Parts: sequence; C-alpha cells; structure tokens
Amino acid sequence: MSYPPARRRLRRMAALAAAAATLTLAATACSSSGSSNSAASATSATPGCTSPSSAKGPGVGATTIGFIYVGSTSDYGYNEAAHAGAMALQKACPNIKILEADEIPETSQMATAAQQMIAEGAKIIFSTSYGYESYAVKLAKQYPNVVFLQQGNYINPPLPANLNTYFGNVYETVYMAGIAAGLATKTGKLGFVMAFPIPQTLLNVDAFELGAQSVNPSVKTYVTFTDNWCDPAKQSDAADSLLSMGVDVLTQHQDCQTTVVKAAAAKGAYVVGYHYDASALDPTGWLTGSDWNWGPLYEAMVKSILAGTFKGSQFDTDYSLGYAGSKTISSPMVLAPFGPSVSASTKATISTVRSKILGGWSPFTGPVYNQAGKLVLKAGQVATAQQLAGLNYLVKGVVGTLPSS
Repeated sequence: MSYPPARRRLRRMAALAAAAATLTLAATACSSSGSSNSAASATSATPGCTSPSSAKGPGVGATTIGFIYVGSTSDYGYNEAAHAGAMALQKACPNIKILEADEIPETSQMATAAQQMIAEGAKIIFSTSYGYESYAVKLAKQYPNVVFLQQGNYINPPLPANLNTYFGNVYETVYMAGIAAGLATKTGKLGFVMAFPIPQTLLNVDAFELGAQSVNPSVKTYVTFTDNWCDPAKQSDAADSLLSMGVDVLTQHQDCQTTVVKAAAAKGAYVVGYHYDASALDPTGWLTGSDWNWGPLYEAMVKSILAGTFKGSQFDTDYSLGYAGSKTISSPMVLAPFGPSVSASTKATISTVRSKILGGWSPFTGPVYNQAGKLVLKAGQVATAQQLAGLNYLVKGVVGTLPSS
C-alpha cells in the first residue's frame, strides 16, 4: 500500500507507557507493522482514551486515528504545528495508534490518503487543510462510521452527523502582533505575504492592520498574494518586493514561514511570525507571532468521540475557540514569545489589549471601514461569527488588490 506521489509518507505511532515507539515508513512501503500493533495493544489505556461499552455513535471504539497535512511536518509553520498537536494527542492517549500523511495536495489525493488510512483501521480522520473541505464532506457521507474533523473552515449547516469543523480565532493574536509591528516600524510600512484571498487570510491581514492602526494611525500594510500555501520561490519574490518598497516589518499567512523570516533578517527588517514559534530563525528581528497549540483541542474532540458524546456536543458543529478559551479547553492559539527589541511599554500596551480580549472584546468592533472607505461595521457593532466566516474585504489602511479569482 503506498501514498502517491513518491514523497508522501505515512507515519504510524504506537507509544509504550514510558516512551513512544515511532515507525516512519516511506511511501513505497506503507504496510502495517505487527510490532507497532502489539505495542499499542499492550499499552494501558489512559482515562477517556477508550470507549465505554455503552457508547454509541460514529468513531466510537477508535484505536487508530489519521492526520492528513497539505505540507511538510517540518515546515516551521502550519503543518509542523498540527503535527505537534498530533504528538500531544499521542502522549495523552498512548494506547491509540496515529497515522500521518504529509505533503498531500488539496486534490483527490486527500481522499485517497483518507481511504488508505480507513483501510488501516482509522475511525477518526483529521483533515487539516482548508482546501480539503469538499473531500472531507464527501468522505463523511461515504463512511458514516468514521468521524472527519476538518480544520480551518466554516461549512453552512446542516453538516453530516460525522463531520465537524474547527479552528481558533487567530485574528485575536494577530491583532496583538499588529500592535507590536505598529510600534516597531520606522517607515510606517508593514508587509504581509498572503496565500489566497479567503476569509481566514483576510481576517488576519485586516486584524494586523487594525492592531497597528490602534497605536500608529498612519501606518499602512502592503499585501502581496502568492496563490500557494508554501512556495519558497514565490515567497522570496514577494518578500523582496515588499522590502524594496520600504517595508520594515514583515509578516505572512503562508503554511511555511522560513523564507519570509530569513528574507526579513537579510534586510535587517523586523518580522512577525505565524503558525509556529520561528524566533530561532531570526532572534534579533523577531517581534512576536501567533502559535498554534492544537493538543488540548485535539484531545478534547477525540475523547468526546470515544465517549459517544460527540453528536450534539459543542464540537458537532462549526466550532471556533477564541483566545480566552473555555472553561474546559485552552485556546488553540497563543501569542508567541517577544523578541529582544520589544520594549516594556509595548509589552504593557499588548497586555492591556490582551486583557480586553480575554474579557470578550473583539478586534472587529466598529467603526471599521473597508479599503474604499465604506463603513462595514458601525460604531460599537461587533462582527458576528457568520460575518467573520464570510469576510471578503480589506480594511482601510491595507494597500493591495484582491485577486479576481
């Protein structure tokens, strides 16, 4: 059994009580390992990581869980953060076997990877990329006893009974990072390398500019689109173009961030990270960033499925967890550590805003104007979850044009 094309790879993890026994298999040799299976069966189950005999519903009794990633799990970004979440789940539930397939494009290859995992015994599939949505929905209908957890989308209800979408309110930490950028810039020009003009990315560039504006009203954010989640060549061109315009703080919404961080470092610009703490790539120019901490949410969803309480729960829907988290689950998004150049006064300003957000305040509270100067949120009006999920505009102060397709 193999994952196409040749670079795709499947990882199976079955941890012993003391340490995880990890077997990494090439795409050309993806058959099950007997030793891996015996290790899993020999491990005592952690409370909540097995299904009680009375539990019913899709995914109940799962001992194998699959994770599908669009990029490399060593990308210093989105996919590495999701992989770290899978490993946190493995640590929390060592009796469960984890299957992973990375570098799976947003095509029918996602469905092929999922079907092969199901053939391996997976009853829960995490499809972790935005463009996997349509395939996840079709697979959920095709395999009613398998739960599909689709990361990063809002899907108009009704959802299939065995499908859930989930994400975090990333724009809240991006807003705070925008404050750091707005206070750091000397030129008043911020740069944002974007992948696609979808609500998820538009929310972030808008929040970044709104955060910067809140402390530096004349600041502008210049955007460029790469039309790709991870293309280092396009990212390099985009970063160089922005830096040549006088941008002195660079950030991005790409899956991989190494290229953008290093481009900023080469020009002596500041950088704001996204998805993963990449401060090690540029300790001097790093300001802060937004980091995914998926483990607690992954664990909570899986335990709900195994307990037979998934249907009708908070997860059986389009679920997004804000920076404040909930009474039982911490936020999947955290603010990255500050770099050495961030002043005490900047940290204090961000701390004040952080307290407001923890208290329920939203960065998308009016008045908010779009790029053309049209009022899109009246004074005091707070954007609804549905409005945010369908956001399709750039705010005033963002310089750039949305691609027509």
